[in-house]
Amino acid sequence: MNSVTLTIDGKEVAVTKNATILQAARSVGIKIPTLCYHERLNPIKSCGMCIVDIDGSADPVPACSTPAAEGMRVATHTDRLIRLRQDSLKMLLENHPLDCPVCDKAGECTLQDLVYELGVKDITTHAPRPSTSAVYATTLIKYWPQRCITCLRCVTACKEIKSIGALEMKSTEDGFNQLSVNTETCVSCGECLQVCPTGALTENISRTKGRSFLVKKVPTTCSYCGCGCQINLNVLDNQVVTITGRDDAGINQGSLCVKGRFGYEFIASDQRLTQPLIKRDGKFEAADWDEALDLVASKFTQIKNEYGSDAIGGLASARCTNEDNYLFQKLMRAVIGTNNVDHCARL
Repeated sequence: MNSVTLTIDGKEVAVTKNATILQAARSVGIKIPTLCYHERLNPIKSCGMCIVDIDGSADPVPACSTPAAEGMRVATHTDRLIRLRQDSLKMLLENHPLDCPVCDKAGECTLQDLVYELGVKDITTHAPRPSTSAVYATTLIKYWPQRCITCLRCVTACKEIKSIGALEMKSTEDGFNQLSVNTETCVSCGECLQVCPTGALTENISRTKGRSFLVKKVPTTCSYCGCGCQINLNVLDNQVVTITGRDDAGINQGSLCVKGRFGYEFIASDQRLTQPLIKRDGKFEAADWDEALDLVASKFTQIKNEYGSDAIGGLASARCTNEDNYLFQKLMRAVIGTNNVDHCARL
């Protein structure tokens, strides 16, 4: 048989062999809390959130890594499990600053959500980690070691998704675990930032990041190369403040390169041209649109009549929108009549 049937919280569930209890529960809409677990990573088992009770087993087991078995009876929300999950969260919060009001991740922090859902309060032992002078490998990402819960998502994602392995956890002289980055191999892709469940890793470019519930998420396709990565433009007050990968669609499955994730400052740059320029006597001078377009049209027509359409070539830009690039190549092919179209965006 290629499937097994088990019972979760009184509901009979049929799943394929090798499926975990967590996958079986999610297939029928039963929510088991997770913190270190990520769909694209092998089970890490560092947080203790997804523990469940199995009939015949004295101790709870992690649902993220325990295979579903024929006839297994599972309970996901017993009083004991809730108490153990609360205790795990309290241990994490002992060394975690309660700075949610000023944290960039507030509103989309998994730790914050679990604390609320499980009713954790009255944290009596709060020992903030000492300040650190450690600098992250890239100026594009800010590292907040005090907020790190050592879930190892970032380390695992760098190794398993990107196959780079630039990150590792190291013990400090103070006895704390701290993220260490190999500056020679880190490519600043931000995969660690994408999978971090707390505010330990945050984007470090835009002054106004925008909380998740304030920004408008505009789905689009990254224009930097031909891969077609799916991204969300996070827009606040009509300005792009961050870019994130979309987990629900696309060949990239949420992953982005350094350009796709961080290359957006040009959009609102004060160095952008605001009107056409025409070169006269070796110097560019401001002109109006009618004059500039008439000049371009007349020059193109002259070259095309004298030398043919293929004497003209067009170079598009990754810093234009996809729609503009589409219209540009259509202009070159359908109006001018040449296939000499190139683009600066390559891997």
